[in-house]
Amino acid sequence: MSVALGAFLAGRGTMNAWLVFFLTWAANAGSGAVVYALARRHGVTLFRGVLGERIFSEKIVAHIEMQYRRHGAYGIFLSRLLPVWRGVVMPFAGIARVPPWRALLPMALASGAYYGALIYLVSRLGTDLDQVLRALSHVNAALAIVAAGVVLLIALWIILRRRRI
Repeated sequence: MSVALGAFLAGRGTMNAWLVFFLTWAANAGSGAVVYALARRHGVTLFRGVLGERIFSEKIVAHIEMQYRRHGAYGIFLSRLLPVWRGVVMPFAGIARVPPWRALLPMALASGAYYGALIYLVSRLGTDLDQVLRALSHVNAALAIVAAGVVLLIALWIILRRRRI
């Protein structure tokens, strides 16, 4: 959220988009590297104990290691572009003992691509805010119609099911 706000303000001329990008990229790549290093050093100890063994058995960890060997740097790069997977890629890369250059380089490149695109797009929205708000009102109207249709279908389905019972 703060990245989008900084990019929006950059689009409005209040902040510098390059500064927003550099600070965001440095923080994201740095925190990813720290998580990777901690997981590489201490990750295996997390699996000791009852809960750790149930969540991550040796078989699961071996499977994760095999997938990192199989997909390597491009798998880390692509996974870091996906919002849902961004947070789990680096700890598992550390636990799987992926070499630092094979983990950190694609992570940093993906972070730069992801946040670079985000900051560029949002800063462009900042300059065209009125146009964006008009487009959003049309999108919201369309989504409201779709939602009303879904609610109507669900209500119809419930009514028909009750009549059969």
